[in-house]
Amino acid sequence: MGQSVSGAPAKEAPIVIETREELIFLLSEAAALEHMVLCGYLFAAFSLKDKHDEGLNSTQLGAVRRWDRIIKEVSSQEMLHLSLVNNLLSAVGAAPYFGRPNFPHPTRFFAPGVQLALVPFGEKALRHFLYLERPESFDLEDAPGFDVGAVVPDTTGDEIVPEPQNFSTVGHLYRGIENGFSHLTAKIGETNLFVGSRRCQATQECFGWPELVQVTDLATASKAIETIVTEGEGARGHWKTAHFGKFYQILNEYLELKREDRSFEPARPVIPAVVRHRAGVAAMAKITDPFTAGVADLFNASYALTLQLLSRYFMHTESTHKELLVLSESAVEMMVKVLDPLGRQLSRLPVGERHPGRTAGPSFEMYPMEYLLPHRHAAWVLLHERLVELGSYCGELASKSPGEVDLHPVRDTFERLSATLEPHALAAKQKPADY
Repeated sequence: MGQSVSGAPAKEAPIVIETREELIFLLSEAAALEHMVLCGYLFAAFSLKDKHDEGLNSTQLGAVRRWDRIIKEVSSQEMLHLSLVNNLLSAVGAAPYFGRPNFPHPTRFFAPGVQLALVPFGEKALRHFLYLERPESFDLEDAPGFDVGAVVPDTTGDEIVPEPQNFSTVGHLYRGIENGFSHLTAKIGETNLFVGSRRCQATQECFGWPELVQVTDLATASKAIETIVTEGEGARGHWKTAHFGKFYQILNEYLELKREDRSFEPARPVIPAVVRHRAGVAAMAKITDPFTAGVADLFNASYALTLQLLSRYFMHTESTHKELLVLSESAVEMMVKVLDPLGRQLSRLPVGERHPGRTAGPSFEMYPMEYLLPHRHAAWVLLHERLVELGSYCGELASKSPGEVDLHPVRDTFERLSATLEPHALAAKQKPADY
């Protein structure tokens, strides 16, 4: 039986934004949410099978490849949404935000109705995605295993420190942020609110999305928020072409193929797993296979470098247009030619003897201590240095890889990117130490 949806407006407490500090706090929360949702979608996509010899017939393989393409398109739009949120942050004078808790996330980080975890493709993942993307008027339960936490006290608006606030849907959060922009514009004036530099924002020219607007006033802020809400849950009453509608279609197709063949399994036996446990993070399976552990570490180190490239783009000082293009293009190439193939390779690799028959997926692990690269010249040196290190590490792994795993294309990407950044790093090293 297919998934059905119904509309039943839920009572929502208004989100209160009386200060710039609260606006920045909620925008940062929105950025972390977009970031984690993106990782969840990619984890599910990486778990999908893609070959005939994995037990799929032609019809099933065609469906799985189509689902993979749709999820990748949705993931790309989530990256757009994260960029738009960081444009909103930059517009009001704040730094970009690429931080987030590690998976599985603690209940206290977001509103109680928003729980996040890495789940391989299947009915549970799809129902969870539908819940996350549901329109504001939809009464829909989350997938089993995602428990609702305690509700935080409502904000009165007279607090001097920013407070977390309850929101029942992602759309609810963004409508509250949009109202906050309108209220603060009326309260302190548009010129006083939008004090950030438009040069420290993502642009269509650098990243390719036509919807990637630079935020300079209330109108462009509202346009950015409308893009996020419309692409995610759909414009009010129009959800079929939004993320919600796309996952709704995939779930119904999946359930139909499962009804026709109960043995149909579109995903590999992936479980979330880590190389080492982190204090304060709920324990996941531990990877004990040495080669798998190496690939998992390479993925997370590459993921961290990608975030540094993006952060540097948003925090650049005195960078030329050419330098901005190098940063944006390098970040995109890291996503497409490093993270994507490594994530898919991980879903084929064994976790270890304690988990027989199970394979690993990327944990998207955030380092215990994140660091930005605020200094222009030093940043080029550090970025280039890290690319060289990762390329060397990848080369060593490639020499030890099983026959079915080929890491040489990833190594070649590291070498190509390090060659691209090398002139910038060399020029930076010639700068006096007291610049």
